[in-house]
Order: sequence, then structure tokens, then C-alpha cells
Amino acid sequence: MVELDQYRYKIGNYEKPLEEIKKSLDLENKQKRIEELEADMEAPWFWDNPDKSQIAMKELKSLKDSFESYNDLLSGLEDAKTLIEMADEENDLSLVPEVDAEITAFEEKLESLRIETLLSGSYDKNNAILSLHAGAGGTESCDWCQMLMRMYTRWADSHGYSTEVIDYLEGEEAGVKSVTIEISGDNAYGHLKSEHGVHRLVRISPFNAAGKRQTSFVSCDVMPDIDTDIDIEINDDDLRIDTYRSSGAGGQHINKTSSAIRITHLPTGVVVQCQNERSQHQNKDKAMQMLKAKLYLMKQEENAQKSSDIRGDVKDINFGNQIRSYVLQPYTMVKDHRTNKDIGNAQSVLDGNIDPFINAYLTWVSTGQMAE
Repeated sequence: MVELDQYRYKIGNYEKPLEEIKKSLDLENKQKRIEELEADMEAPWFWDNPDKSQIAMKELKSLKDSFESYNDLLSGLEDAKTLIEMADEENDLSLVPEVDAEITAFEEKLESLRIETLLSGSYDKNNAILSLHAGAGGTESCDWCQMLMRMYTRWADSHGYSTEVIDYLEGEEAGVKSVTIEISGDNAYGHLKSEHGVHRLVRISPFNAAGKRQTSFVSCDVMPDIDTDIDIEINDDDLRIDTYRSSGAGGQHINKTSSAIRITHLPTGVVVQCQNERSQHQNKDKAMQMLKAKLYLMKQEENAQKSSDIRGDVKDINFGNQIRSYVLQPYTMVKDHRTNKDIGNAQSVLDGNIDPFINAYLTWVSTGQMAE
């Protein structure tokens, strides 16, 4: 039937993308690694070290997930082919919508898996530590900072990631002046590294009695959460450690004790803060972990010139440096200035639908279009 020819043509064009994905997934070597891990698990000593055994189990799951995703993709394509054959043999046009649904589902899985193959950076599989800081715009920017915090939290929830607020500073009148969130899940950093930079909001300010349009800015810093056993030495004399009262939106012990910790590494000027733990000692341990991770990445940047892959350039939180603009007045549009990806439904983006921007960024970087 002529109605099915377009679907046959589409299926014929899937062969090359499937081969590219299979090659990117490196399934042959992954199968060898699976066999090695399963052999280790049969050894009597495997469970003697719970930490190492858990790491191995997590790796094994990740490897098997790659096979499951690829096989699921092939299965979807076979289902579509079967439906086309049935419709053709029985001359049944009623099956065309079902064929279309199968092809659409296959294309979505194909694109999703293609994006996953782009997450090949050294730290892409790690959890992410995301920090937001209100910039030019005063109270308006603090409100914008809170809006972005909600956006990233909702995005994380939709992907099954867990979130934990590490540090939180309320705005003087409204909103959030700064917040640091740990986002935990497979490839969290690989996805969120695209968000590093300055985010610009244009809208009619609810804090402006004259009802004028106002522009405000928030910087987003994204770092991978690296394990605590980083091989890096820190001289105690190079640290300034300050304590302060925890401040946050609620909590059993907020504002009761000076348990929050701020550590400044004097030689580099790197500052880390933590206030979410129950004790000053726990906050200090977490802050030191974050400091070691930042210093380690700085060292990696110097040695391997990997700054664009790891952290990106730090920009002033002001005009002209934004990576993305969110316009709510006089029209609605969110546009990424690096990839030129734009979405007209700004509210959907603010509700956490940022995957189109993340995917566009990963594709942009992988195709070598990233600016020098």
C-alpha cells in the first residue's frame, strides 16, 4: 500500500544510525567486562569489601543497561516491520495509525540512546553539584534564582534523580540569593554540564510598581561530585574556615547553631560552603570534599586543558554573558545562545522541560561546533 511506503523508506534509513550507536556503545568490550565482573562476583572474597562490591555491582548494572537499551531499540524496530507486513498482507488501513505510533516510539528511543552515547566525558557519569547565584537585578534576581532552583529540582524529579540542598542563602526581601544542590543519579553531571553559565530573564517585574519590563541574571555553576578519596594535598595554613548560622527554608535545626561551614582556599580564592548536615563536623567534612573536588578539577584543567569539558569559563553575572535567555514579556520564548535552540513555551521550560536544550548542547559539542 502507498500509505506504508513512507514508513518503509524511514526504516531503510535507520540502518546507518543503528550501526553508529552500536559502535558508540562499544558492546563487544562491554560484554567482556560483564563476564569479568560476573566471574569476580563468584569469588568468595568478593563481598569482603562492601564499598568495592557495591561499585562493581553499579558498574555491572550500567553495562547491562546498555545492552537492554540497544536490544529494546531493535525490538521496537522489528515490531514496526511486523505491523507493516501485516497491514500489507491483509490490506488493512486501520493498522496505519498503529504503525505510525511504533515508528514514533522507535525514533524517540533512538534519539534518547544517541544522546546517551554522547556522555563520554571523564566525569559525565558522576552526580552533579549545581550552584545558583543571583546577580545584577537585586530582589528580582533573587526571585529568578528561586525560579531556576525550582526548574532544576523539577527536572531532576522527572528523571528519577534525588536532590539535596547543601547550602542556602535567602534573599533580603524575597527569593534566594544563592543555593547549592547535589543532584544524584546516573549521568547527572553529563546532562547538567550544559547548564553552566549565566541565565537571563526578561519579564514584567512583580516587584516594580510601575509595571516595567526588567532584566535579571543568575549564574549557574555545575561541577561533578568526585569521590572523597581524591589524591590531592591541602595545606592547613592555606585554609580560612568560618562558621555561621545555617539559614534555609525551614528545617528542624535551622538558625539555632553556628554549624554552617565556609572554607576559603587562600592561594586560589576558591570558596565552598555547606550547612545541610546535622553537625559542624559533618558540614566541614562535606565542604572539604567539595574543595578537594574543585582543586582537583583545576589541576586537571591545567594539566590537560580540559576546562571546557569540566567546568567552562566563569562569566560575570551581567549583560552580554548569558548562555540562555528566558523571555516572558512581550512574547514568550527561551533561547540558548550557543546552539540557537529555542522553545516558545517558556512555562514548560520553567517547569523543568530542559531536555531539548541539554540534547542540543551535547550534539553541538559532539559535532565540533563549540567555540574555541
